[in-house]
Amino acid sequence: MTLPCLKIRILCLVICVLLYTPLLAATDELRMATTTSTDNSGLLSVLIPPFEKRTGIKVHVVAMSSGKALKLGERGDVDLILVHAPKDEAQFVAAGFGLKRHEIMFNDFIIVGPAGDPANVRGLHSATRTFSRIAAARALFISRGDDSGTHKKEMSIWSAAGIQPHSRWHREVGQGMGKTLQIAGEMAAYTLTDRGTWIAYRKSLPLSLLVEGDAILKNYYSAIAVNHHRHKHIHADAARQMIAWLTSAAGRMVIENYRIDGEQLFYPIAR
Repeated sequence: MTLPCLKIRILCLVICVLLYTPLLAATDELRMATTTSTDNSGLLSVLIPPFEKRTGIKVHVVAMSSGKALKLGERGDVDLILVHAPKDEAQFVAAGFGLKRHEIMFNDFIIVGPAGDPANVRGLHSATRTFSRIAAARALFISRGDDSGTHKKEMSIWSAAGIQPHSRWHREVGQGMGKTLQIAGEMAAYTLTDRGTWIAYRKSLPLSLLVEGDAILKNYYSAIAVNHHRHKHIHADAARQMIAWLTSAAGRMVIENYRIDGEQLFYPIAR
């Protein structure tokens, strides 16, 4: 074999290795879009490391609203979504963007506000009555306004109460849950939050838990693998392994045992 031919073959081999190596590496990663509540609560910091250690799969997390996470899934920009917007999740799967909903855990929404409680809602057990009193008092309410599962739940409560929020007292901030709580604290306003983020942030907030316990405030989180038949580049096996971890006895134990100040934030769904 002549020297020029040998050089060409070596060059072709190097190019093939360079092209193929990223594909090998890509199988060892998972792109997961999830909600700001799971991220702000600190749950992912204890839930992901054991998975990475067991599987060797590196997890890249993007925290955003449920609506935006679902959009990323539609485009195939992530492999897995972990969100809390049941109706939108069902539509996502029905449209062929996701394979199947796997309910992972739940907590609940609560209504917090200034200790002075100008709308006099403390101790109520009805979310719609609470919102009605806030509207009647024209008390300041901070809304996430970001198409998140929390924002969707809030708007469904206003609708059930027969109220169209007015901008004079209802402010949409377009922020995640942690930032929304901070703004509500700064403005001495009411807001709706998931309990997990509240527990994680409450020590730094001048707000009080005022209303809880209504059945409509239950908050379910589900994991959905993005449809790899629609998007061929999806890391389908990595998504499958993550769902298997989240629904396993060991994964559920991590979720159940995660606490802040001795208080449980999330409750795994029994299998």
